Amino acid sequence: MISCRNVSVSYDGKAAVDGVSFDVEAGDCLCVVGENGSGKSSLLKCILGLLKPSSGEITFDGLSRSEIGYLPQQASVRSDFPANVGEVVLSGRCGRHGPFSFYGKKDKALAEHNMERLGVAPLRRKSYRDLSGGQRQRVLLARALTAADKLLMLDEPVAGLDPAMAADLYELLEGERRDGRTVMMISHDLESAVRCASKILHLRKKALFFGPAGQYEASDFYRGLRGAGDE
Repeated sequence: MISCRNVSVSYDGKAAVDGVSFDVEAGDCLCVVGENGSGKSSLLKCILGLLKPSSGEITFDGLSRSEIGYLPQQASVRSDFPANVGEVVLSGRCGRHGPFSFYGKKDKALAEHNMERLGVAPLRRKSYRDLSGGQRQRVLLARALTAADKLLMLDEPVAGLDPAMAADLYELLEGERRDGRTVMMISHDLESAVRCASKILHLRKKALFFGPAGQYEASDFYRGLRGAGDE
């Protein structure tokens, strides 16, 4: 679905991502891991077209960006815009219709379905800015699911969620894969990443590892990280 070849991203002449190559195939659950400042979010934003690579190439095969549902880091999302929960979730279909088009019955039914799945349907008329951090995260995930026809991209999706809700999220993502969606997710949680992913990309500006999750878990590299307590 996505091929990245020698992708680099620079800010003010300093490399945030340096020559990274990998592929995302249909049905993958790819977890991108690494410490803060390792380039994970910058790489995701390049794929989404929110940043332009300083060099390298990103190509799509059988996928358009309008078929991607994106959950950004909660800290990067404004919390004060005047929209209710139902409107925020339904706006996930905006990429299919444009900002000034009318939403159809199928769009509204899909938004309602995802609000029910994430437990935020009773909040549908409540202002987004009046929600707690955990509620906002669930609303944004419902929006991403409403947008995601083929690929779901998540940047630290369990941030702000309690352990029970985080476990529910991982179960939901596995269900999305069974239903035919591909998942690409940034995570700081190595153990959960290894448990739920089919592939791992470990970044430290460069790609230190890319391959099957089982191979990553069995590697001396991963065992060294766990022994050092690096998450």
